[in-house]
Amino acid sequence: MILNRYERMIARRYLLPGKGEGFIFLVASISLVAVMLGVAALIIVMSVMSGFRADLFDKVVGVNGHAVIQGYGGRLDNWQPILERARRTPGITMATPLIEQPLMATHEGRVEAILLRGMTTDDIRNNPSINRGLKAGNLADVRPGTDNVAIGSRLAELLGIGVGGTITIISPQGRETPFGTVPRIIDYHVAAIFEVGLYDFDKAYVVMPMQEAQNFLLMGDSVGMIEVQTSDPDRVQQILAPLSAAVAGRAVVSDWRSMNSALFEAIQVERVVMFIVLSIIVVVAVFNILSSLIMLVRAKRRDIAILRTMGATRAGLMKVFMTVGVSIGVLGIVAGLILGALGLYFRQSVVNFFQGVTGENLWDPSVRFLTELPSRTDPIEVTAIVVMAFVLTFLATLLPAWRAAKTDPVEVLRYE
Repeated sequence: MILNRYERMIARRYLLPGKGEGFIFLVASISLVAVMLGVAALIIVMSVMSGFRADLFDKVVGVNGHAVIQGYGGRLDNWQPILERARRTPGITMATPLIEQPLMATHEGRVEAILLRGMTTDDIRNNPSINRGLKAGNLADVRPGTDNVAIGSRLAELLGIGVGGTITIISPQGRETPFGTVPRIIDYHVAAIFEVGLYDFDKAYVVMPMQEAQNFLLMGDSVGMIEVQTSDPDRVQQILAPLSAAVAGRAVVSDWRSMNSALFEAIQVERVVMFIVLSIIVVVAVFNILSSLIMLVRAKRRDIAILRTMGATRAGLMKVFMTVGVSIGVLGIVAGLILGALGLYFRQSVVNFFQGVTGENLWDPSVRFLTELPSRTDPIEVTAIVVMAFVLTFLATLLPAWRAAKTDPVEVLRYE
């Protein structure tokens, strides 16, 4: 939409309030602010929702892998051939044995439910989720024959234990006696404390070397499962299809989708719903632009009639009023982008501020899963939001601009 010199001058004049047009200017200003808030809200909410899904996926997959090959009854006997078959399967980048068993742990009278996790020494030292979140101690000390373990930070808080403390782990699978099964109770030293960033993991995980877990759980050479990483988590089902067929009858292959399907589907539904709901703000702002332009056209009918008698074309007048409306929308979009960027940058500070003012825990990790408010901005989503706001603004200018262009100068100036 190219404007000539006089059309630009008129559009610039109409953007500023004239005599007796303060109310029109107020409505236009409200429209600009509404567009700004709508765009900012969409960017902030969609970025937070994307960040929540991405962080949750990274942390869940970082600890549990893209898939696991689980043995029936929690035991996988003769697992070495399955491990080798998994490592030879195209698309699988890593496969490692693993033991996970829910148990109980105590320390100085405090009792908590835990998830005992037996891992190979290399996996303990090289697991990115555990290494990045190391809070205290040294993972190199968690090795076979030392009775050392690493525990989650929330579990350490709940038990009131630190590095160097002793944690007592209780297993119901103990030795048989004439009086029944005696639970197996063994003390371990806490050599490291880590924080994955997922509350449920950090309050339950106790990591120990594979051999120690096998001895404690009386599993012999068996493991609980084989953890698998793939080259493309979105194609995990296709990649694992040959392996699933090969282990059928001996084990079950579960990928990250099936293990967390309810959670990730709920997040996806919530993202769609939030986008639709917040888009209503932009729609309301667009209607404000529409109403302000209609009022402007009515206030400028005499000016429009004079311009028509001076040779202004209908197309030129349409461009003038469309430019006024689009300018309001574009200014609101730009302001919304700036406000959205600031909101995302200071998101955690804003949450902390409102927590301090209200005295409420607005981001409870036990409910939200993650310990901090995440954010991950998708340029494609931002572009879609900007395009949507611009298109709606453009469409809102068509009716007022068309009415301005249809003004009959004879009728308007007849009694002047």
